[in-house]
Amino acid sequence: MPAAGGVQGRRPLVGGNWKMHTTREEARSLVRELRSELDGLEGIDIVIFPPAPWLADAHDLLAGSTLRVGAQHAHWERSGAFTGAVSAHQLAGVVDYVLVGHSERRQLFHECDRATARLLGAALAAGLSPLLAVGETAAERDRGEAEAVIERQLLAALDGLQRLDGRVAVAYEPVWAIGRGESATPSQAEEGCATVRRIVAERFGADAAARARVLYGGSVSAATAGELAALPSGDGALVGGASLRAAEFAGICREVAPSGGG
Repeated sequence: MPAAGGVQGRRPLVGGNWKMHTTREEARSLVRELRSELDGLEGIDIVIFPPAPWLADAHDLLAGSTLRVGAQHAHWERSGAFTGAVSAHQLAGVVDYVLVGHSERRQLFHECDRATARLLGAALAAGLSPLLAVGETAAERDRGEAEAVIERQLLAALDGLQRLDGRVAVAYEPVWAIGRGESATPSQAEEGCATVRRIVAERFGADAAARARVLYGGSVSAATAGELAALPSGDGALVGGASLRAAEFAGICREVAPSGGG
């Protein structure tokens, strides 16, 4: 099986975004299953993104394992009168990663490019690893604007950085594929990941682009993981619905891990 992330020694990464799913007991059960299935899988970083109320549970249940926990969102201010918000600084010590700029945050919660940039900076300042999501809608793709949208979102989020911090990973998530059970074709996924890498090279240089981890996200399943793992420009996957099924998510991680993680 082709292994992701072999170029320039990039280590593959698979993230599981649970979105607004699971009760507390369901979440605890799923975390235990994932630890049993995936702890110790070699050559890959695996991160789960549970809903905010279950982050501490996930942190405690995964203590001492190779799996990591991420938050689905955070506020960029360190503290303040922001009812219902949780800051990146508060999450430090509970999670290692945070999603930034997911399309559902942009579309459903009307988060602008400026907000995305502020959160990415706050995550880095708090010692967290940002996983930045970029991608076009179906209408934008039909108008031939996919590259322009990716470039705008990516450059806005990274604005102000003098160099690309190695903790930053980017997920190309075509909005038209998310939640529809229909992944982009390998050529479409490669096109999007390659576009991200080209923009990073233009902004931060060829070496930074060669080191950056770029994932594909958008209805990733066990059936599509093998092809996506072989993308020349890709280094793993950001998984949605399939991450709620332990056996399927484990299968995806094994597909992405070099030589099945052995």
